[in-house]
Amino acid sequence: MRRALITGITGQDGSYLAEFLLSKGYKVYGLRRRTSTPNYENLEAVKDDIEWLSGDLTDLASLIGAVHLSEPHEVYNLAAQSFVETSWPQPLLTGQITALGVTNLLEAVRIVQPTARFYQASSSEMFGKVVETPQKETTPFYPRSPYGASKVYGHWITVNYRESFDMFACSGILFNHESPRRGIEFVTRKVTDAVARIKLGVQDKLRMGNLEAKRDWGFAGDYVKAMWLMLQQEAAEDYVIATGETRTVRELLQIAFHYVGLNYEDYVTIDPKLFRPAEVDLLLGDCHKAKTKLGWKPEVSFEEMIRMMVDSDLRKVEWEIKKRPRPLAVH
Repeated sequence: MRRALITGITGQDGSYLAEFLLSKGYKVYGLRRRTSTPNYENLEAVKDDIEWLSGDLTDLASLIGAVHLSEPHEVYNLAAQSFVETSWPQPLLTGQITALGVTNLLEAVRIVQPTARFYQASSSEMFGKVVETPQKETTPFYPRSPYGASKVYGHWITVNYRESFDMFACSGILFNHESPRRGIEFVTRKVTDAVARIKLGVQDKLRMGNLEAKRDWGFAGDYVKAMWLMLQQEAAEDYVIATGETRTVRELLQIAFHYVGLNYEDYVTIDPKLFRPAEVDLLLGDCHKAKTKLGWKPEVSFEEMIRMMVDSDLRKVEWEIKKRPRPLAVH
C-alpha cells in the first residue's frame, strides 16, 4: 500500500487530495498543528480513515518525526499562510511558514526518506506584475505581496533540493482554484456566501474592492488530480495548472447574483480599503505542458463551480437560520 503525507490537509486542497488518494487505495497521513484546535469540517466523511500526526512547518524536529512515522512514498506540502491580504500585516509569519517552512519539510524528507516524491504547492501569485501573458513555467516571477515573495522562495528551494540532492521534488504553479470548501476570506467564497445571505434576507450589501482584477479560476477538485499526476512521472518537473481562461471579479459577481435571480449592481458597494497595496491585475495560465505531459485538463467550468458554491452556501445559511433561537412567545 502506498503511503502519502499531506500538510495542510484540513484546508480546501488538502481535503480534496486526501479523498482522492484514499479512493486510490493510499494510506493517508495528515499533519496537524499541535497548538491548534483541529477543524475537520472539510474531511468529515473520511477523517477516521486518515492517520493523524502532530507537527508544524516551523519546527524541523516535528517534521522529522512525522516523516519517520509515516515513511511516505509521496509528500504533499499544501500548508501555508495562504491569504494574500494577511501577508502585508503579517509578513514575518508568512515568510516563516510559506517560505522557510518549505525548507524545513524538504530537509526532513532529505534526512529521513530521501526517496520520497515531494510536491510543493506553488502559486500564480509568484507572477504578480506579469511580464508576459499567458504565464507559463518559464515566465519570470515578479511577486507583488509578501505571500507571493514567500511562494517564490518555496518554489526555488524546491528546485534547489531537486538539483542539489537528486530528490524527486517538483512544484505545481497553481492558478486560482476554488470550491465550496474555500475559506470565507477569499473573494470567490466571500461573494457566494454574500449572495446566499442577500437572497435569504439576512444581509443587505456586499462591500468589494477592485472589480476589474482578472483571474484564471478553476475547480480545486480538478487541480488536486494534477498534483498526483506530477508525482507519477519518470522525472520531476514543474507545471502550470490553470484553465487558460480569465474572468474579472465583476463577472464573478454577475454570474453568482444572476444565478439566484438578482442584479449585483443593486447590492455591491465599492470600498477603497479593500484594494490591495500592490495590485495584481491579470493572471492567465498556459497549461499546455500539463495537458501534453500529464494528460490533465480541467473538467468543471467556471460557471458550474460558482453555481456549486452558491448552492452550498444557500444550504449553509438556511441551516444557520433554522438553528437560530426563536424569541419567547409573550402571553
